[in-house]
Amino acid sequence: MAIKHNQKIVNNHFRKDWQRRVRTHFDQPGKKASRRVARQAKAAALAPRPVDKLRPIVRCPTIKYNRRVRAGRGFTLTELKEAGIARPLARTIGIAVDHRRQNLSEESLSINVARLKAYKERLILLPRKSNAPKKGDTKTDLSKVNKASTISSVLPIAPTDIAFKEIKKSEMPKEVEGGAYTALRVARSNQRYQGAREKRAKDKAEAESASKK
Repeated sequence: MAIKHNQKIVNNHFRKDWQRRVRTHFDQPGKKASRRVARQAKAAALAPRPVDKLRPIVRCPTIKYNRRVRAGRGFTLTELKEAGIARPLARTIGIAVDHRRQNLSEESLSINVARLKAYKERLILLPRKSNAPKKGDTKTDLSKVNKASTISSVLPIAPTDIAFKEIKKSEMPKEVEGGAYTALRVARSNQRYQGAREKRAKDKAEAESASKK
């Protein structure tokens, strides 16, 4: 509905000094230099260690992006166990650990285990005391070793081949007998009632042995 006649302007806040509240970014060149200096100082403080941590290869969530891979938060406990790295040791040698993440496929497990093993081959552990090296320390001259400032430059996460490919009919997986849905439901049921069935069988065996006596 259109407004008619000469209406009174309500008492709104039209007197704010907005020019004091305008945010400018004239410090961009200076901030760029400050960040660069900070990165260099961090690298010098951590040297000869890299400034970043080793992170796993994970797939992006949702159907839209799950063909892409990226760096994850940390390696799972299963991946560390398969690679032969103790959980308390992992964080001390630059490996990120995420105890909440789970491996939902053999593919992700094998890729990240191979990534951990490749990292172990390149890893050089220097003794805290040069005159008292411990077990696992590398006895080598640091000046003769190629050092890396970042792990991502040595073990980059390469993008996967996301193109669609055709396969032959003979390469199609065989159908599950009785249907995949039925097989999944039966497996789920067996896992769910496994403990109850074992307890029932144990009680039955004890009752039979007691009746024989």
